[in-house]
Amino acid sequence: MTYADRWLLPDGVEDILPEKAERIESLRRRLIDLYRHWGYELVIPPLIEYTESLLIGLGRDIDLMTFKVTDQLTGRTMGIRADISPQAARIDAHSLKRRGPNRLCYAGHVLYTKPKSPLGTRSPIQAGVELYGEASIHADIEVISLLLASLEECGLQQLNIDLGHVEVYRLLAAEAGLDRAQEQDFFDLLQSKATADINAWVDRNVESSELAAMLKALPTLAGSRSILAEARVRLAQAPATVLAALDTLEAIADVLEVRFPQARLYFDLSELRGYNYHTGVVFAAFAPGYGAAIANGGRYDHVGEVFGNARSATGFNVDITAIDGLVKTTSQKDGAIFAPATDDGAQWTVVNRLRGEGEIVVCGFEGQSVEDVNADCDRQLVFEAGEYRVRSL
Repeated sequence: MTYADRWLLPDGVEDILPEKAERIESLRRRLIDLYRHWGYELVIPPLIEYTESLLIGLGRDIDLMTFKVTDQLTGRTMGIRADISPQAARIDAHSLKRRGPNRLCYAGHVLYTKPKSPLGTRSPIQAGVELYGEASIHADIEVISLLLASLEECGLQQLNIDLGHVEVYRLLAAEAGLDRAQEQDFFDLLQSKATADINAWVDRNVESSELAAMLKALPTLAGSRSILAEARVRLAQAPATVLAALDTLEAIADVLEVRFPQARLYFDLSELRGYNYHTGVVFAAFAPGYGAAIANGGRYDHVGEVFGNARSATGFNVDITAIDGLVKTTSQKDGAIFAPATDDGAQWTVVNRLRGEGEIVVCGFEGQSVEDVNADCDRQLVFEAGEYRVRSL
């Protein structure tokens, strides 16, 4: 092993050095404070736990993204979390067991077996919220509003959010009589947006001409709010529950356009992120210059069933690491005070007082001057006229 091998990190894994670490920590604190002001309580789940609870109902994608290790105490398989949402669901359903709405928030590292995008990190820092115990549209509106408020708090100037509803596809697939394998095949085609392949597949697998036309229409129903009106026409023969899903998206848009008139709302009825576990509205936030979503969320009712407490649930997570690279804020340097080395107890008393007042005080070692200190010292503690005073450099 060479010296270079000793300090090389795995691809997609990196140290966060002081300047960037300060920015990310500032974003994390601001988001957690924002969530607290909306009534969300902070939880800190463990980085690792048994896969039986960590991977409940989240589908194959999250399973493939999760590192697995063997617990040396029990021999059971443990997972290093790739998503904090299922941990929050476990806490709500099993640890807290509250009745009525329960609002939780979190922030921490997750780890992916492979990056979600080229050049992306495998160890991002997420912040997010989960709202349990409220099945109404008002919970979805609150969570999406809080996501947009989060992006504003982070300093993003352009708010782009995609909205969809997984029940539109799920209900049409059921009406068409697609079995599980067919449903997955068509789902994969929808994600590719390959219109010719989609149309050919529908012609081979769907007998009803009305349902075939509606399934073919799905990938074209994407755009501004006017798409919802077009969807009502092209999906007019769909089950009433499909039209109810469109009503839900309309109602959410009504509120968001008033609360966040600067936000750009984009609707996509073939957007099926998290299809395997989402049960209603899904949404994602995007920013210019970044190819992947910087935030994802949606409704995922019944996730608590495996813990013995089925609960309505909706929430989102934000990629703080990605946002830091987009906002490119310059960390605010408060400056520091250099205190030369001395055995004088009076200086120690002054140093403690200054630190208690919020100042950064860096104590030098024997023979050091302020030039020898790797800190942003713009002042120095000096002894003058029988007392210690702070002087500018």
